[in-house]
Amino acid sequence: MPTYKYIARDQEGNSVNGKISADNEPMIIAELRKRNLIIITIDEEKGFVAKSVTPKVKGGGKIKSEDIVIFTRQFATMVDAGIPIIQALEALGEQTSNLSFKHTISTIREDIQLGSSLSAAFAKHLKVFDELYVNMLKVGETGGILSTILDRVALYLEKSEKLKQKVKAAMIYPAVVVTMALLITTGLIVKVVPTFATIYDSLDQKLPLMTQMLIDFSKMMQHQLPFIAAGIAVIVIAFIKYRQTPKGRLQIDTLALRLPIFGDLVCKVSVGRFSRTFATLSQSGVSILETLDIVGKTCGNRVIELLVDDIKVSVREGESIAVPLSKSKFFPAMVTRMIAIGEKSGQLEKMLSKVAEFYDEQVDSAVEGLTKLIEPLIIAFLGVVVGFIVVALFMPILNLASAIH
Repeated sequence: MPTYKYIARDQEGNSVNGKISADNEPMIIAELRKRNLIIITIDEEKGFVAKSVTPKVKGGGKIKSEDIVIFTRQFATMVDAGIPIIQALEALGEQTSNLSFKHTISTIREDIQLGSSLSAAFAKHLKVFDELYVNMLKVGETGGILSTILDRVALYLEKSEKLKQKVKAAMIYPAVVVTMALLITTGLIVKVVPTFATIYDSLDQKLPLMTQMLIDFSKMMQHQLPFIAAGIAVIVIAFIKYRQTPKGRLQIDTLALRLPIFGDLVCKVSVGRFSRTFATLSQSGVSILETLDIVGKTCGNRVIELLVDDIKVSVREGESIAVPLSKSKFFPAMVTRMIAIGEKSGQLEKMLSKVAEFYDEQVDSAVEGLTKLIEPLIIAFLGVVVGFIVVALFMPILNLASAIH
């Protein structure tokens, strides 16, 4: 009967090493799971050969959020099935096509093999796995419920990614239509209008006001187009740089929440993200102050982040979470009341989950309505512009035809 060496962690997060004799590896996994141990590695003692480490790779491309979502779901499934963490990470590293992500997973596996805890190994890659992810892993390790926590993280990331993709997909269509409309209009003004202008110059007659305005604008565009493009590029770069400053981020995020049509959508996304993150961390046993720290950093809006800071002060002073929220005009009264009821009844996580689900549905409806609103506006704008160009170009011809008759 073969003998297997194992490394695991108990419910308190302490490392446990040992040897067990069994007919096969699945029997070892079943035995260790009965002992409520989190399996790190299992290796047959006889003829054991250390697995090769994946070489470091640079320039492997950006790690997408979709990659992390898929990795987390598969990792949760494999840990829940009792597969040792080292083997799970090795399998997940081998199957990913992103070289940067492959290297990250390999580095995490190396650190765990050298005795690092799972959360500490992931914490070295905060640009890939954020603080919420790392803190959840820490809770799972110390509480002996890693598979449950990983499942919650996977569910949270899947819902967040689904929401982000819906908003992105809704914005792509209007953006494409607007871009095409601008390109078509620019092409007409820069290429088509000058041809008609040459013809009208040869006729040596006074042009209607609309036609003269269009030709003058066309000449300006022909000469100034490179400068206009450069100016737009400078404005975009300056906006991005200003957005990266604390003052700029606060002003732009405040403006985003106050926009006539898009502000409501931004507000619903922020409230939904706040509620879901808070609920996920609270359900997993993360302390309230740690939860608020992570929520503030992951909410995605500086205004909400400052509001979370006020909530932290309120909690430290022994007050309710709902009090600072009720003072904010960006959090609806319904949300504040549900949170207040949740605090009093001891069901805050349940209430926050319901708020998150409600606002996910609200975002879906808002995105659908926004798409339906933008489409006719763009078509109407394009129709007016193209119609003006056509009428202005053919008006001299119609006037000439009328004069001949």
